Amino acid sequence: MPSVPFPSRGAARLLTRLPVCPARVDPETPALGSRQRPEQILTMTDGLMSKAATMEIPINGTGDTGSLPEDDGLEQDLQQVMVSGPNLNETSIVSGGYGGTAEGIIPTSTVKGSGLHPPHPSPLATGDEAARGIAVEKFDIVKKWGINTYKCTKQLISERFGRGSRTVDLELETQIELLRDTKRKYECVLQLARALTHHFYSLVQTQHALGDAFSDLSQKSPELQEEFGCNAETQKLLCKNGETLLGAVNFFVSSINTLVNKTMEDTLMTVKQYETARLEYDAYRTDLEELSMGPRDTTTLCRLDAAQSHFQSHKEKYEKLRADVAIKLKFLEENKIKVMHKQLLLFHNAVSAYFAGNQQQLVQTLRQFNIKLKTPGAEKPSWLEEQ
Repeated sequence: MPSVPFPSRGAARLLTRLPVCPARVDPETPALGSRQRPEQILTMTDGLMSKAATMEIPINGTGDTGSLPEDDGLEQDLQQVMVSGPNLNETSIVSGGYGGTAEGIIPTSTVKGSGLHPPHPSPLATGDEAARGIAVEKFDIVKKWGINTYKCTKQLISERFGRGSRTVDLELETQIELLRDTKRKYECVLQLARALTHHFYSLVQTQHALGDAFSDLSQKSPELQEEFGCNAETQKLLCKNGETLLGAVNFFVSSINTLVNKTMEDTLMTVKQYETARLEYDAYRTDLEELSMGPRDTTTLCRLDAAQSHFQSHKEKYEKLRADVAIKLKFLEENKIKVMHKQLLLFHNAVSAYFAGNQQQLVQTLRQFNIKLKTPGAEKPSWLEEQ
């Protein structure tokens, strides 16, 4: 709201003498102390200005100004304006320009204190910055993956077509090929052992059923009771020895399965990581060689430094995995010899004792290798006993 100058008492006395207009009191003028609207205050101020301009200022013979009877009324009107005017601690904002109807009162205390403290970051802005940082990080990961995949694919195609060179460790490559060939042969042995177990289980079940049939016929055929009874006892004995041999074969199959599908597979997984590291190492080595043979300008030097850094990191990774593969191959060979020595001895002794009909030796073989057999006809324990 524009500031309105108020005439002082001395200035009013210096004005030219003009006819005095009687001051009229607007009945709509609010009482003292009430809050006025800006347009009402402006109207009252204009009235006071016109009243001051039309006052009579008498001058006596000595040149001194006399007292005006209207001075008291003017002074009261000025006091009314000052009292009923807007508070200095508040700022009136009128929307729609001068003379508008909508207004708002904003305490100046809040405006004064607003510049003393820096604004606090909103949680929404902090969340946006965190999301933006995560997006940039993911973009960098995808970018690095794309560049690495492109270089490795290029190196692989070059090797397949005989245009690129590859790093070869002849001794390690020979051991890896030997391991893969050994795994294929052991898988064949495992498959045959499982087939033997399946067929022998069917044989044992057939012998058990045949022994029950002979036992039933021995009771129903008095003239052949002795012959049926003898055959029934033989089949039951073969069934019992077959179950013992079946336990030994199952232990053999379980040990071979652990050796092939866990120990050897774990070593081959490390071999795959080694081969991937070797491919990356050759890809970045080729890239470094190409940059080294190019021109040496500022951009090329920066790319050359970056390529040298990447090559060094992949070289360290390749050498580490190569050492890991060599150690695992050594331990695998030692473990394979130990396990197969035990399992082959078990298989030989169990099969020999079974077909020789030596039940005592068969049982002793299982005890030697700590193999526990389930009691024939034993029921499965309840879930309370398993807890």
